[in-house]
Amino acid sequence: MPYVIAEPCIDVKDASCVDVCPVDCIYTGGRMLYIQPDECIDCDACVPVCPVDAIYWVDDVPPEWSEYIAANAEFFGPEVTGWGKPGGAYKVGPSDLDHPLVLRRAQEGRSR
Repeated sequence: MPYVIAEPCIDVKDASCVDVCPVDCIYTGGRMLYIQPDECIDCDACVPVCPVDAIYWVDDVPPEWSEYIAANAEFFGPEVTGWGKPGGAYKVGPSDLDHPLVLRRAQEGRSR
């Protein structure tokens, strides 16, 4: 998994990263965006356009957001969306679903 979208994306979903992704591997969830790890080609195009600095190379994800490494991959599994290897975000379209971590962190943010 080359790149990961972390917590700063929750409830932002700017989509500048989606617009520049040459392989259409950034998917829209209900509260944030997710990178499909098997589709990402490690081109780095998404990183500089993210207005909230939410996208990190997997080895550079800050420790406080390390859970998002698994969350980005698990989002595509049967437990969350069931998409598996969807083959492009445009084809799938946006979803109202999110990884449980995102839902939990969003809720924690509201209660602070």
